[in-house]
Amino acid sequence: MKRIAIALSCLAVAAVPVAGVQAATPQKNLVETAASAPQFSTLVSLVKKAGLVSTLSGRASYTVFAPTNAAFAKIPKRTLNALAKDKAKLKAVLLYHVVKGKVPASKVVRLTSARTVNGASVMIDVRKGKVYVNDARVTKPDIKASNGIVHQINRVLLPPS
Repeated sequence: MKRIAIALSCLAVAAVPVAGVQAATPQKNLVETAASAPQFSTLVSLVKKAGLVSTLSGRASYTVFAPTNAAFAKIPKRTLNALAKDKAKLKAVLLYHVVKGKVPASKVVRLTSARTVNGASVMIDVRKGKVYVNDARVTKPDIKASNGIVHQINRVLLPPS
């Protein structure tokens, strides 16, 4: 219980508005929300290449663990370019960042894993008051969209082979 309280207090402090993202009732869907925040431009570009815009813009609710441009910059350029050219692999990697339904930070901290839309599960852990999804740290939780929630992360998640 102490672990949850510490993580929630850390997430509450970290839940500051992201530039270009509204705080009240969100009018933008997940893709529009990500597109309005400059730190997600690489993610939005790859979502478009993978043909996932309509999926993430539709009526279904999703939670996206969204890597920033800095997270994508940690991947070798050659690897990223190859991934961008292989639509099936790109789609698999991107859907590994997506969980069905709206899962706010208050629920994330109580999970030990979550099944992604890709079909594989991610591990969730709270360490020293910080929330991790696999080895990626949640750096900005609870960015709300009309059809879901975005949790900004500092690494790209790679599904198991």
